Amino acid sequence: MFSGSLAAQKIPFNTTAKESSYHRHLEAMCTDPHPAGTLANEKVRDYIAQNLQDWGWHTEIHSYDVYLSPPPTQSGIEIVKPIRMPLNQWEYIVEEDSFSEHSMLTKGYNSWSGSGDITGEVIYANYGRLEDFEKLRSLGVEIEGKIVLARYGGNFRGFKAKFAEAYGALGLIIFTDPTDSGYSRGLVYPEGVQFSASAIQRGSLLTLDYPGDPLTPFVAALPAEEFQGQRLSLKEVGLHQIPVLPIGYGSAQEILSRMQGRPVPAEWQGGLPMTYRLEGGKDLQVRMFVEQKPGITPIHNVVATWEGSEFPEEKIILGCHYDAWTYGAADPNSGTALLLLLAENLARLKNQGWQPKRTLQLLHWDAEEQGLMGSTEWVEQWGPELQNSVIAYINLDAAVTGPNFYAAASPSLKTVIEEIVAGAKGEAQGTPLQIGNLGGGSDHIGFYMHLGIPSLSMGMGGGYLYHTAYDNLHFYKKFIDSTGLLGGQMEEICRELALRLSDSPLLPLDPTRYGKDLVQHFENFEQQWLKELGQKPQLSLSRERLSLLVEKTLPLRQKLLGSQFTQEQLGRINPALREWESCFYYEQGMPFGSWYRSLYASSDPYSGYSSWVLPPLQLALFNRETEAVETWDKVYAQALDCLIEKCEQLLSLLEE
Repeated sequence: MFSGSLAAQKIPFNTTAKESSYHRHLEAMCTDPHPAGTLANEKVRDYIAQNLQDWGWHTEIHSYDVYLSPPPTQSGIEIVKPIRMPLNQWEYIVEEDSFSEHSMLTKGYNSWSGSGDITGEVIYANYGRLEDFEKLRSLGVEIEGKIVLARYGGNFRGFKAKFAEAYGALGLIIFTDPTDSGYSRGLVYPEGVQFSASAIQRGSLLTLDYPGDPLTPFVAALPAEEFQGQRLSLKEVGLHQIPVLPIGYGSAQEILSRMQGRPVPAEWQGGLPMTYRLEGGKDLQVRMFVEQKPGITPIHNVVATWEGSEFPEEKIILGCHYDAWTYGAADPNSGTALLLLLAENLARLKNQGWQPKRTLQLLHWDAEEQGLMGSTEWVEQWGPELQNSVIAYINLDAAVTGPNFYAAASPSLKTVIEEIVAGAKGEAQGTPLQIGNLGGGSDHIGFYMHLGIPSLSMGMGGGYLYHTAYDNLHFYKKFIDSTGLLGGQMEEICRELALRLSDSPLLPLDPTRYGKDLVQHFENFEQQWLKELGQKPQLSLSRERLSLLVEKTLPLRQKLLGSQFTQEQLGRINPALREWESCFYYEQGMPFGSWYRSLYASSDPYSGYSSWVLPPLQLALFNRETEAVETWDKVYAQALDCLIEKCEQLLSLLEE
């Protein structure tokens, strides 16, 4: 979009070397299961750090002491009436997949489960969403004192536990239904990419109103010898108390097939060959037990830096976590291997005389799977410094899992990635590409939603066996990327983005996207409100400012396109381009959690993963609070006034 942006420099290496390098890194990291807090994960950390150091990056390891939830010391699920039957909690060994019988694999589990040994009747709660529990209540189903069986999907697994506990359930069992991932969708592993009967999705249940270490919100959990704060007590934190376990649909079928209650609503019926029922009845008794002992555990971020030659105080950060539930070949380590390949190729450029103008940092986060631990502690430790120095954060979690490019970004970063991908595909500049809005679930949250730093999450996506023991090198090479070619293609996109952001004389941030995107977001919100409440929301102040913002940005776009700027002008224009995102930084935080400070976007506090654009307004819609809309209309009017002021300042600079 912008004149003066520097095209990425091409590296003269042959395809074979590029492909083998990507796979070499992936294989080195994914030989063993390596959850956070294990020796195997420390070996992955050391592999990353040693390679970065060998390539000439200034490499450091930053450690924190956080409260982690390890695998249970014991757990089990069994039917005790009308028959006695222990239910399987392991993925089956697959003959062609030697990784499936590794001695370090554990049973399927959820971190942050409560501990307990319970026996009770069973009820089925569909996806375990808030509306599902409300539906059960409206149908007269007694939830209190029962064990809830719910399928994955529809919301973050932690909210299934939160709602089950709030409605008085004794415990929760979660399974992957074949309708959502299984034989209903295609061939199952090892023939295909769908969940088999024994495949188990592991995952965190943490649902606090802040990510990171549960005991030190807003404060970095530095190692004991450095930590000066006060850790919260467990009573103050409010972790889940009921036992929770995940199983495969083969085990779930043993329970569902013995339920004798009323049939479920049609939309609750899953893919197993039976009528799903709301209640199991008194003649079906299930026992589940979990003993899980969280504790303070060291975690380690690997930080690699190349200082910029002209603007060392300005930083571009690319990041991905390296801890995994099992092997993590797809999630996350396809992104970790991608970052290592990028680091290796940038080192080759440096050996040819290239030096980034702005500082480049590559960050490998630890303990993301447990609740975004590594990245959250980092932004809590360095928050003000990061706000003053970071141009953009690029997240690459599980970034090479298939052939389909995807991206979600803050507005100012959408144009540059559209241009790069169009160029990589050999298309004309400006070819439309659907760029989504950032939601929850990964390490961009701290940068974007807590600090207000422009962020982007991207990758090449496809199907894989999410959080199971089958997310391993055998599956990866058979179904995702047998040669490393996809990893090489994605690295080229990452490299061009990194070089444009670090080396372009004029920062490739597009401020004009705010007006365009916000018009759509406000229209979408108004349509939702009208549909659900039968009236238009009171947003007259925001609407007035939004029209003015769009009007102001038209000449701004024209002046930026095709203009040439002196170094002196760029010294004033670039800082002005960086300031736009700060208009949505709201110090008081969101009403559903003060840790979240972006008025533009947050993760959905009731589902965990999806994006809430204009989050306070989305909360008002959720709670049907008309007066709250009027209050937040004033706040958004101020944010839009800030954008208008930034636009006028930038226009003035461009006319000098």
